[in-house]
Amino acid sequence: MAQARSPFQAKSFTESIASALPQYLLATASLLQNWQIWLTSLFLVSVPVFFEAPLVRHAPWLSLIFSVGWLAIAKHLQENPKSHMWGSLTWGFSLTWLCGSLYWGWLRWQPAYHVPVEALALPWAIWATRQDTHRIGGWFYIGSLFGTTITDFYFYIAHLFPHWQSLMQVESSVDLAQPILNNALSLVETPWGMTWACVLAALLLVTANKAMKSFKLEYWAFGGAVLGTILVDLLFFGVAVLG
Repeated sequence: MAQARSPFQAKSFTESIASALPQYLLATASLLQNWQIWLTSLFLVSVPVFFEAPLVRHAPWLSLIFSVGWLAIAKHLQENPKSHMWGSLTWGFSLTWLCGSLYWGWLRWQPAYHVPVEALALPWAIWATRQDTHRIGGWFYIGSLFGTTITDFYFYIAHLFPHWQSLMQVESSVDLAQPILNNALSLVETPWGMTWACVLAALLLVTANKAMKSFKLEYWAFGGAVLGTILVDLLFFGVAVLG
């Protein structure tokens, strides 16, 4: 027959549950924060593509001024301890917005200048990775820049830069842009293009996954930004195929 649990044993079991519960709730809340940062970073990487790019073509100075607005929002959020992490993330996003406005507003016809211009804020991002107040935003910017660099490297290795330049020259005409997209797609669908696409996509996935294993908020921001690059690339590829 099973022995009845003594009151002392029952009390010890209850105390163990009670002491473990706060730790469990804290771990759950921390994981939830990580996912929130990851999803927000994933979303913010797509914002310049679907909102900033059209704005900057028609009103580049307005897009540039918006960077000041993002910085003001970041500062306001950072002043509140409850929204501090969102302020840090917004600060990092403001750097990507600023660099994106400069490139897509005035230099989008020169693909070779893309990464150098997008990297103009890198010194501030590196500084931010050593500051508790800006660490999340700094790693978000670095993740976005890393993804952009890998994507541009693919454009270079697949010989797509000439198509990029041609597309920027006829961007206002869908009829003229479609043949250029079709020619670029034919290069992507070659064994060379597909092999490099798989290799670089794997590199992005492995890098993001390795960073997120640490469960630190800043590394999840980095991972979300990196994976957001893959999402945006897939969306562009889908548009080119369906178009």
